Amino acid sequence: MAGKKTFLLRISPELWEDLQRWAADELRSVNGQIEYLLRRAVEERRRGRGRERGSPRAPRGVAGVGTRDSDKGESGPG
Repeated sequence: MAGKKTFLLRISPELWEDLQRWAADELRSVNGQIEYLLRRAVEERRRGRGRERGSPRAPRGVAGVGTRDSDKGESGPG
């Protein structure tokens, strides 16, 4: 794997404590636990399972949601 991207993440102290306990239960660092959870979420989204759980985003190309098609029918210069 190529070098990893470093970024700052701000979370509440309560969430940090929950992540610490969860990571310890699974013998991971907090960083490793967050990366694991994010990777799992991305894999589920790629498989389409994320939308079944009430994801607010519609698939690309659906007219009226998340596309420029939603601008159609509005008055004003086009």
